[in-house]
Amino acid sequence: MRFRLTDDQRALRKGVRELLARRFGREALRAAVDAPGRLDRTLWRALGEAGFFALRLPEADGGVGLGLPEAVLVFEEAGRALLPGPLVATHLAAGSVPGAAHGETVVAAVDGELAEWLDAADVVRGDASGAVPLRSVDPLTPLHRVPATRTDPWSALAGTGDVAAGTAEPVAGTGNPLAGVPGPSGGASGALLGCPDPLAVLLTAAEQLGTAGRVCELAVEHARAREQFGRPIGAFQAVQHLCADLLVRAETARAAVYAAAVTADPADIAAARLLADEAAVRGARDCLQVHGGMGFTWEADVHLHLKRAWVRAWRAGGSARSEELLAAALAG
Repeated sequence: MRFRLTDDQRALRKGVRELLARRFGREALRAAVDAPGRLDRTLWRALGEAGFFALRLPEADGGVGLGLPEAVLVFEEAGRALLPGPLVATHLAAGSVPGAAHGETVVAAVDGELAEWLDAADVVRGDASGAVPLRSVDPLTPLHRVPATRTDPWSALAGTGDVAAGTAEPVAGTGNPLAGVPGPSGGASGALLGCPDPLAVLLTAAEQLGTAGRVCELAVEHARAREQFGRPIGAFQAVQHLCADLLVRAETARAAVYAAAVTADPADIAAARLLADEAAVRGARDCLQVHGGMGFTWEADVHLHLKRAWVRAWRAGGSARSEELLAAALAG
């Protein structure tokens, strides 16, 4: 399929990128890192005024009247900027929860047995009674454990407020997406969950695509600027291969995510999610490798992309659920 963005779609993407650069640049990002769990309501309302949450609502209902492909472009930019908050949940609630469309109401959702941003939310979709906070690998994403309603490998962890043991299954070839945090990122617990909302899966994949593209840019910029032995490290073949792999994974995921936004087919969405998870997590790891020792420092932004990609890989049923849906569709 030959897929090209229209002039309006390119203008939308550019406008969102410029808005986020003004309202959530690196200084604001670092301020959010230093104040974990605090949601900037002024920024949230600014997103609402810009139509971020009401993007797919009909104009007759006060929305922007655009479609799923445009929403994917917007969420890709949000992922690129590491924009915090329950973006997907609030966007999906825009047509049913008063105030969500305009950023006046923050909506969180229970996702399996974990939930994000419960303390900052005005409305929680799903049963979050008895939820307890968890240690999150991502300083920008506060997590809560929701008590188990079924018997599964994680039920013994219910009621623990600070989990240091227990792991989630890894995304293939990427390492552990949520070390120290239980959840349905794969394995048996992921298979026990109900079918996730395909739109939540696709918008999460779009955020992952944003991270994949951004870490590719960061790796190439560093490879051009950093010098060793009197020449840029990008002149060395090993670094060139890492950067090439970053680009290939990002562009493969981009084609899949954009196509799934057009078809809205559950199997296409599942495939796009798997490719986007791999592009984000492995891309961030490779970007960290290109940066070398400085990539591991708190001052560098690379680790924030990696940690956010890990958390997103858990969402909406995790990779295992998408693998099951895709396998069922292929088996026919």
